[in-house]
Parts: sequence; structure tokens; C-alpha cells
Amino acid sequence: MKLRTGLAAGVAGAGGVLGAVAVGRVGRRLASRIVGRYEARLGRSVRRLAARAEYGGPLAKASLAGARALAQGKSPARALVSFGWTALKETLKRIFGGGRRGGRVDIVEQTDVGAPCRLVYDQWTRFEDFPSFMKKVVSVDQASEEKLNWKAKVFWSSRTWQSTIVEQVPDRHIVWRSAAGKGRVDGTVSFHELTPDLTRVLLVLEYHPQGLFERTANLWRAQGRRVRLELKHFRRHVMTRALVAPGEVEGWRGEIHDGEVVRTA
Repeated sequence: MKLRTGLAAGVAGAGGVLGAVAVGRVGRRLASRIVGRYEARLGRSVRRLAARAEYGGPLAKASLAGARALAQGKSPARALVSFGWTALKETLKRIFGGGRRGGRVDIVEQTDVGAPCRLVYDQWTRFEDFPSFMKKVVSVDQASEEKLNWKAKVFWSSRTWQSTIVEQVPDRHIVWRSAAGKGRVDGTVSFHELTPDLTRVLLVLEYHPQGLFERTANLWRAQGRRVRLELKHFRRHVMTRALVAPGEVEGWRGEIHDGEVVRTA
């Protein structure tokens, strides 16, 4: 009985070892498949990030650096260091002129104002009213029908520039060019009647940043957000102030072509 018992125990022990080996092999194959899928996903992510980073900003390039570090088997901590260092390096390149996109920034924004086109246009031509409802416009001095002197806030500093209206047609559009020591904005604003009581204002700007503050703001497209907000302020002003007393809004109805006033009213 003891011999049989010993043999049975031996067979059972051998079976247990073989079972453990089989389970280990299955576990390794399963782990290998999981790792393979993870590596394949990571590879696809790296390729997508590489395509985006070619035209993206500092964050896109930093994400690519972090993903590549993980794909190379580095720890998450090392990948995070690669992300941070790349973000800092690309940011400094943009600020100090090493970036490929350090020039003009195009901004296109629009808003629909619940007021007649004529009233919306007339209110826009009252440039000296802008500081009363736009947050970043400090002052506007209209030296003549086609010349305006602007002062606006950029972060905690101020910028001044002079704009010259080169084309102005009542109820249709205004085109201007600017000159300044630090940063300038050229652009066009057009007015489109959607219904007798609804007007679309389309603003197209060419922003030329210059200096540390302007270039830093350019990285995060802060100008576009600022323009969008100022257009909302304009819409609110028209619908809460101008619309309730349209007779008080006397806009300039003259025309300008090629920078010359051809009709005053």
C-alpha cells in the first residue's frame, strides 16, 4: 500500500509540474501577444504624432518625443522628461525666432448681430466708441477720415499703432493697413445682410507679431481668442445700446478708395 501510495504521489507531483510548465508557457504566449499589441499601437501612435508634429506646435512635438521614448522601452518618467524638455526647447525656438512659423498669423472670425446692416455698419465706424465696450482697446483717436491712432493692451504692457483705411464702402466693407514699432494688424471687416434684422460681421486679420510678448501669445493663438471675445462685446453693445436708440448712432457714410476719400457723406 505504501509503494502504491508513493507511486501515486509521484505521478501526481509530476503532473503538477507538467501542468505548471504548460500554464507558464500559455502565460508567456499571452503576455507576448499583449506586449505585441501594445507595441503595435504605440508604433501607430508614434507615426500619427510624427505626421501631426510636422505642422504642429510645441505640444505636438513634445508628445511625439514622449511617445518615441516609450516606444524605445524607456520608463514613463524618462518619457515625461523627454516631453517636458522638447516642449521647452520648441517654445524657446518660437519665441526667439527659430521656429518655422514666426511670421504672419491669419485670424478669421465672424458674429451675427440681431440688427439691421446699416445700424451695425454705422456703429462700427464709430471707432472712438470702441474703448467703451472692448476690453483690450485703451483708446482710439481718429485723426482724419482715413487715419486712426490706436492703443491697446498686450498682457500687462501697451502697444500703439496707426492704421490707414485704404478702402471703405458703406454697409459693405472696410479695409485697412497698419504701421507700428512692435506688432501690427492689417485687415478687412465686411457686413452681410442675412435678413432685414440680422447682419453677419466677418473679420479677417493679418497679425504680424513682433517682440517677446507678441511671439509668446502667438504660440497659443491668444489673438484669435481675443478677437472672438471682442466681437462678442461689439454684438452685445449693438443689441443692448445701439438697437434701443438707433437715432443716436451716426456713422460715417463716406467712401475711401486707394487710401483717398472720394465721398464724405
